Amino acid sequence: MASGDDSPIFEDDESPPYSLEKMTDLVAVWEVALSDGVHKIEFEHGTTSGKRVVYVNGKEVIRKEWMFKLVGKETFCVGTAKTKATINIDAVSGFAYEYTLEINGKSLKKYMENRSKTTNTWVLHLDNEDFRVVLEKDTMDVWCNGKKMETAGEFVDDGTETHFSIGNHDCYIKAVSSGKRKEGIIHSLIVDNREIPEISC
Repeated sequence: MASGDDSPIFEDDESPPYSLEKMTDLVAVWEVALSDGVHKIEFEHGTTSGKRVVYVNGKEVIRKEWMFKLVGKETFCVGTAKTKATINIDAVSGFAYEYTLEINGKSLKKYMENRSKTTNTWVLHLDNEDFRVVLEKDTMDVWCNGKKMETAGEFVDDGTETHFSIGNHDCYIKAVSSGKRKEGIIHSLIVDNREIPEISC
């Protein structure tokens, strides 16, 4: 470069695989567990350029350049069910900003607390593959690795069973009363006649 040569910094005139600007403007990352999977939300906020960029699972969903108002909101959808998400940008002091994520109008923390009451989640390993099974208790919809499963409900002596298959494996979610008002109904996932432990989201 000392010779005054104006050749590019990168061989073959290629740009780097990532942008240094992106790395410096990334201000927040959240992971949101929905029925169709865990989604990674990333937010870039260029406070000098006015840039706002939102990525969901690495895919750009919003890009705004030269926003002169540095505070505000960005609203977008996440997941198969198009769940509404909003990033709030608030000034804290001087040039410091706070970024909060809302899902369906609730803070992420409140949403996840509520979600743990309305869903059950199990993670299992079958045929050298990981599976994440989610039961939505209000609709009795069953999701596996992001896909809504076809199910068949059946009444049994001590409750109900919701049957479905993962590959060649017979699965069902058994719902039985706990006998206690505060605990309500207990849901268990049975795969090939073996109970799978539930995870907490």
